[in-house]
Amino acid sequence: MGHRFPNSSRRLLVLRALLGAAALPVSFAAVAGFNFFTSEYTASRDELQTQIAKHFPVQKRYADIFTVSLSDPQLGLDAAANRAAITAALTINSPLLRPSTVQGVVSVSSALKYDAASRALRLDQPQAERLELQGVTGRDAQRLQQIGAVVAQELLRDQALRTFTTEELTVGRKTYEIGAITVQNDGITVELK
Repeated sequence: MGHRFPNSSRRLLVLRALLGAAALPVSFAAVAGFNFFTSEYTASRDELQTQIAKHFPVQKRYADIFTVSLSDPQLGLDAAANRAAITAALTINSPLLRPSTVQGVVSVSSALKYDAASRALRLDQPQAERLELQGVTGRDAQRLQQIGAVVAQELLRDQALRTFTTEELTVGRKTYEIGAITVQNDGITVELK
């Protein structure tokens, strides 16, 4: 007489046979975005937004007289251009300004790259596409826009969008590397090779 397994047990046995017994310690939640049959991982927009928000606010001094801060980042994805964008609230502080604080918004778009040493999907060569300041006009606005754009690009250069753990990239005895990166309208897909 054969053993009868409930459906969940049968699926576990099939999964164990397909992936190998060594893969089972990896939690199924950890591999939720992975599709090992198509050799891809897809990070959703929400997952990426959550990861980005953890790294903000950020700030940097410029020429020892300006402090530029970015906060409240919002991720945008441009599938047609295969680029990601971050729009953030911008604050420029300086004792030379009247008032001493200028508020605005900056949008930076970027190609993406994979950094194997840190296992991170990162912004690559971000470019300020739009910068709007409130309450400043004329030559002062132009100078502050230039400063804001340069510092925003520096602050976001190599910003991690998603960092993978060794466990996430290992199934059984195989450890995957990240290959091609494709931006979609609702997430970013990376090739597993």
